[in-house]
Amino acid sequence: MRFANREIDLSTPKIMGILNVTPDSFSDGGKHHHLDSALRHAHDMVEKGATFIDVGGESTRPGAATVSESEELDRVIPVIERLHSELDCVISVDTSKAMVMREAVQAGAGLINDVRALAEPNALEVAAHSSVPVCLMHMKGQPTTMQQNPEYTSVVDDVTGFLLQRVDACIQAGINRDNILLDPGYGFGKTLSHNYMLVKYLPKIMALGYPVLVGMSRKSMIGSLLDRKVEERLAGSVALATIAATMRAHIIRVHDVQETSDAVSIVNMVHEVK
Repeated sequence: MRFANREIDLSTPKIMGILNVTPDSFSDGGKHHHLDSALRHAHDMVEKGATFIDVGGESTRPGAATVSESEELDRVIPVIERLHSELDCVISVDTSKAMVMREAVQAGAGLINDVRALAEPNALEVAAHSSVPVCLMHMKGQPTTMQQNPEYTSVVDDVTGFLLQRVDACIQAGINRDNILLDPGYGFGKTLSHNYMLVKYLPKIMALGYPVLVGMSRKSMIGSLLDRKVEERLAGSVALATIAATMRAHIIRVHDVQETSDAVSIVNMVHEVK
């Protein structure tokens, strides 16, 4: 798949490193809020095996406050501009705002990663005009309310149905079918059992025929099951990434790049040996 000026082979799982330039993200809020710290962390993640760096300027953790368009632009654009000039990786912008998408792509982003699946005003049109790939994620509700007793008729069927509806909307808006990725949205309006059902049946989502991105790193689906604080979820995060890699998920979005890259390399070797 082509991401702006970079061609990435997704026949084996690739690592996406998380770069939150926010003061309030659930796991690393405030750690990389300043430009120099963000750049150092991005360089480190690429050195340790990240093919993608996902830059986010607004926290989408449960209960997170909204961020203005101007503030989000101030947070992410300087980082994307520097990363584009300094690193050999695909820069992804984690945003739902059309203006941020447009400015980020102009600054060098090669992927639009949207937790709201391009449903916000003008997002479809801007994404179509940008000509870079888009990742459509499933979320039930909004971050402020999504974990308040989420219910589904069948979580796997409901998620796949929603994603296919958004794919249709993208195609009708002029987005190339080959520029679409899907994300089940682990932790976004799902109970513990919903999340693990979506792990078990990840191949059903992959069978839709689009590259799949998964993001389970350090999430409450690990903490609630194992009774672990955020900083104690490395083993659970790597376990889930290993499962996803074994199922041949295309992009695995993580905080802990080195450990996940090692695990994925082992999975890839097992698949490669004859």
